[in-house]
Amino acid sequence: MRGHRKQWTGAVGAVALAAGAVTITAASAQAAPSPTAQVVINEVYGGGGNSGAPYNRDFIELVNKGTSAVDVSTWSVQYASATGTSWSNKTNLTGSIPAGGKLVVGGASGTTGASFPVDVSGGINLSGTNGKVALVNTQTSLPGTTCTTDCSDLPQVVDFVGYGTADDWAGTAAAPTASNTTSVSRNTSSTNTADNAADFKAGAPTPGTGGGGTPPGEPTEKTIAEVQGTGTSSPLVGQNVTVKGVVTAAYPTGGFHGFFLQTQGTGPEPNPSGASDGVFVFQSGGSSSPLDEDVVIGNYVEVTGKVSEYGGLTEITAAAADITDAGTEFSPVQPLTIAWPGTDSARESIEGMLMQPTGAYTVTNTYSTNQYGEVGLAFGDRPLMQNTEVAKPGTPEADAVVADNARRKVTLDDGASSNFTASSYSAGACGTRPTPCVLNGDLTPAYVSNDKPVRVGASVTFTKPVVVDYRFDLWRFQPTEQVVGPDNAESPAVFENTRTAAPDAAAINQRGTADLKVASFNVLNYFTDLGEQDPNCLAYYDRDDNGVTVRTGCGQRGAWDAADLKRQQDKEVAAINAMGADVVGLMEVENSAKFGKPRDTSLASLVGALNAKAGAGTWAFVPSSTELPPVDQQDFITSGIIYKPANVMRVDASRALGTQSGETQAFGNAREPIAQVFKKKYGKGDKFLFVVNHFKSKGSAGPFPGDEDTGDGQGASVTSRILQAQALRDWVPTVLGDTGTKAVVMAGDYNSYTQEDPLDVLYKAGYTDVGSRFDPNRYSYSFSGLSGSLDHILVNDVALAMSTGAAHWNINAGESVALQYSRYNYHATNFYRPDPYASSDHDPVVLGLTAFAK
Repeated sequence: MRGHRKQWTGAVGAVALAAGAVTITAASAQAAPSPTAQVVINEVYGGGGNSGAPYNRDFIELVNKGTSAVDVSTWSVQYASATGTSWSNKTNLTGSIPAGGKLVVGGASGTTGASFPVDVSGGINLSGTNGKVALVNTQTSLPGTTCTTDCSDLPQVVDFVGYGTADDWAGTAAAPTASNTTSVSRNTSSTNTADNAADFKAGAPTPGTGGGGTPPGEPTEKTIAEVQGTGTSSPLVGQNVTVKGVVTAAYPTGGFHGFFLQTQGTGPEPNPSGASDGVFVFQSGGSSSPLDEDVVIGNYVEVTGKVSEYGGLTEITAAAADITDAGTEFSPVQPLTIAWPGTDSARESIEGMLMQPTGAYTVTNTYSTNQYGEVGLAFGDRPLMQNTEVAKPGTPEADAVVADNARRKVTLDDGASSNFTASSYSAGACGTRPTPCVLNGDLTPAYVSNDKPVRVGASVTFTKPVVVDYRFDLWRFQPTEQVVGPDNAESPAVFENTRTAAPDAAAINQRGTADLKVASFNVLNYFTDLGEQDPNCLAYYDRDDNGVTVRTGCGQRGAWDAADLKRQQDKEVAAINAMGADVVGLMEVENSAKFGKPRDTSLASLVGALNAKAGAGTWAFVPSSTELPPVDQQDFITSGIIYKPANVMRVDASRALGTQSGETQAFGNAREPIAQVFKKKYGKGDKFLFVVNHFKSKGSAGPFPGDEDTGDGQGASVTSRILQAQALRDWVPTVLGDTGTKAVVMAGDYNSYTQEDPLDVLYKAGYTDVGSRFDPNRYSYSFSGLSGSLDHILVNDVALAMSTGAAHWNINAGESVALQYSRYNYHATNFYRPDPYASSDHDPVVLGLTAFAK
């Protein structure tokens, strides 16, 4: 299994150098950590010789990513403890590193583990878990007492790796913690973005040698099954082997730079020994080197190379010269035709093997499609579920959902390691200012499409075989060759198109024809005060260095400029007008009072845009209540109510729960509930109280005991949301008494899945969730590949008697984020359309009502 971190392909590369065997001198080499550095620290291992260590000494491995040799005879590698300031623990280097070659600097040694060749023998005693390593273009110790926690920024530092709890690092954060059995290492392409957290992963140590990484020792002939073994890692790690097999998949482009090899004549059943007959071969020689000419799908080849485990993927690293044609006398490989195994051990037994997926598969995750060109799948006919959507938190039933998700989860990849939304926060990388921007904008991710959309809940049909793989901590299906967007011609799967032009009328009218329809809709930070208007605002930038949305620094949370707002608004107008509702509760609308304007300025702007499309006077908004708290107690986002005055009429003034917004009160960290009594415009009919809610989010802990995330599936701020539910429960009857109303409809984003404690407060008070009641197998939200509903319409018994049915209109949660206005111009393909799909990240919920309680 191999844990590949996606790479920034096509954006940064080695420093341009003249071809030939010219040696670059130390004085001309680029200094300070940079994504264009020619020589980088490739691997750090500090557990050598310790208990359980696979090798008997520490080491630091350097790699030359360029096309010319680099003289390092005046350089050094230096070490300090995780929070130390002394850099006297160092080794002076000698010689040069050839183009594409590695240099291994040996450190302190012990008695446990195998020995291995080193190019420079030193005595640095590295911590096995946490520390700091610097590659320096002088042999003078760094002035740690002067630079303390920013030694990585010194001009003489060519590269720098902080790992574990280190207080200094390159980029955004330190590399992972290492151990006696794991090093921190870049991927096989030695990808360098000058960000330790992004570039390094913990895995089995794999010391190479100078001159291109030729492994020591004479090779022995082995079968692929012997290389794989029956455990979680190969029993032959570190050994040179020669194997033969049929090429089942090849990736000359996209960053994998390798191919899969499978024992001739194997399949369609797994090897009864429990050892896999497939293995990944990484072809060494640099990311720009083409695959060997014999590496063609269907060819029978012989490979000699070193066995390793990188992030869990068993692989053989081989130079082009060590891959040869093995002839034409062989039996072809047949794809496995088995159900997706439910355990890691069973998956290990088919790792690297060709497979024709059979049975039902369902899309469960499209969020990372935009970034990595991958689609999360669930084996079976339903997506993976949030456990607290279907089971009470902390119960055995909830644990069973987690276990079921683990059994069914697999990811369809694109046969590449590209990060399609890789960004830089470094000045000069994108324009002249230190802002994030898309570096891979010349690429298009696989599996993103408007015409053939890939959506959560859609069924998947495999038309071609795939290879069972493990990368970046996930079990994956790799296509046999790279899938490239936007045409996705090599896709091994086709996806059901589950889009609908309007909410499900049958679900809304299942107990009779609705006289009125009400809805809940989160509009994803609809702000008419724009980021570009405030110099304190920082933006997310597109591939042309244009701001798209606000990132941080100011009160604005939405569109960056007028063009971005227009794109956002067009999609939301399309969604709301197609919803068919007469009353809509909106969440995440700008609270314009926070910007010194009338509170409803942004809400009025949205209504104006709706009417421009639907016709003058079609929509109106409910004015904000005078019961709201002072502006300084309100959030930058608020809730609003819009309605169609031709169909419904307001009764009495709007209301708000404005007495619980102090810092330690229920709504001190959430939006105040707002309400309005409505009735059918013409003819007789019962009034109903329409309440809009937006509870505290799960992402951060509030001020109350129990607000920290306890791990029971409910996230952070459970106590805050419970207090908000209790306050709402107690407030609504007072409004009913004031207005003489009996029916209650409460819509909103409760930030609570259906079985969680805050909603249980309202269930016990007599409220029913109509989404679960009338549309139980669809959900309003998708997070980390898990489906559930954060958006609910709750009704009391009187309103339940008026209810004809309800539907989740799945236009947002299941769509790729690439289609949102906030990702406009992120890719070479323009995916934006002014339609309802991906207008937000939450799906609307629509409820049908009769004019009278039955």
